[in-house]
Formats: sequence, structure tokens, C-alpha cells
Amino acid sequence: MNNHNSRLIRLPEVMNRTGYCKAWIYRLISEGRFPAPVKIGVRAVAFVESEVDEWIQSVIETSRIKVA
Repeated sequence: MNNHNSRLIRLPEVMNRTGYCKAWIYRLISEGRFPAPVKIGVRAVAFVESEVDEWIQSVIETSRIKVA
């Protein structure tokens, strides 16, 4: 198991990092375009920090490829 950034972050942190609102994040998840959350309780989910960071990096790289 990779321990690099293998901590869980909650939705407000994901929203802060991406600049997206809750509805848009969940829409991307439903379309398979954003990392799915993991269940951490009966009514609670969190996101794997490293997966969110990788997604952000891929968006940046894709954007720069299209511009170049």
C-alpha cells in the first residue's frame, strides 16, 4: 500500500482544492471523471487525498497539452 498522501480528506477540502461546488464534484463522479469517495461511516464519506491530487495534476497537464 502506498502511504504517500494516503490520508482521507472531506468534501469541503476537495471543494477548496478544486474550486468546484458539491453538485459539480458529484456530477463528475457520476460520469466517471473524478475519483469516487470512500465510505468512512454510516453517513460519511471522504476522498483519498492522493487520488484528488493526481486528478488535479492530470487536469493541469491536459489543459497545457491542448494549449501547446
